[in-house]
Order: sequence, then C-alpha cells, then structure tokens
Amino acid sequence: MTNISLLPGLSNIARSEGDPKVLRSGPSSRGIPDSIAKGLGWFSLGLGLTELLAPRRITSALGMEGKEALVRAYGAREIGSGILSLSIDKKLGLWSRVAGDGLDIATVMTALRPNNPKRDNVVIALALLLGITAIDLIDAQATTMRHSRGVGRRRSYRDR
Repeated sequence: MTNISLLPGLSNIARSEGDPKVLRSGPSSRGIPDSIAKGLGWFSLGLGLTELLAPRRITSALGMEGKEALVRAYGAREIGSGILSLSIDKKLGLWSRVAGDGLDIATVMTALRPNNPKRDNVVIALALLLGITAIDLIDAQATTMRHSRGVGRRRSYRDR
C-alpha cells in the first residue's frame, strides 16, 4: 500500500471509493541533520536581522564600539547562510555557517583585550560561539554525508 501520511485517517479522506487505502505511514525522507539544518537556518535569519538592525547594541555589549559596519556586514552574511541552509542546497549553507563562525570568533577575540570593561561579556559570547560552531560543524558533516553520493560507488537495486 501507499505510505503517504502519519495520519492514515486524514490521508484517506480525499480518496475516491475503490482507491487503495493508506494502512500505515513510512519513514520521513527528512532526517535529523536536515531538521537541525532547518533550525540553524531560521536561527541565522534571526541573528542576521538582529545584526543588521541593532549593530550598536551588539558592539556596545562587547566593548567593540565603532565596529557597527562590520556587524552589519556579518548580518548580511548570516542571512545569506540562513537562506542557503533552508534551501535545497543546505550543505553549502551549513558550511558557510561554519566559515562564518570562524570569522565571528576571530572578530570577537579582538575584544578580549585587558582594558575592555565588557571583557566578561566577551568571554560569554565566545563560549556561545564555540558551542554553536560545534553544532554547525557536526550538522554540516552529517548533512554532507547524508546527501553525498559515494564517488565510484555503484547503486544496487537488488531489493526492488
């Protein structure tokens, strides 16, 4: 029988009499890495909008006044990564997030100077950046593995 829906009763509503009935649903084609990529894509869009619309709040919280244009540019990059992460080319979006995380960490590290009164905020921001970088890297690797074909590997259709 056809595996269409998680709710077999609902999927049978639109069927004409005599059509096959849905008895049970099959596995989703979207795996865990794809679901995480979707969440990271939405996170990127939200963060990017924040960086575009409120760069002064970010720079003042980190003691990085005068870097608002850079934060806006990073916001645009974040929005681009988010759109790609939500698209069919999510691998590119996730890897661009990983590269962007590297830029973000390098930029925020410049605020760790001893005379920065917001140094504690910088340490917290770096801890958060390292955590999200780990998530981005793990999901980028998992998504790449899930959606990549093995080079030179032949497909087997024996089970069909």
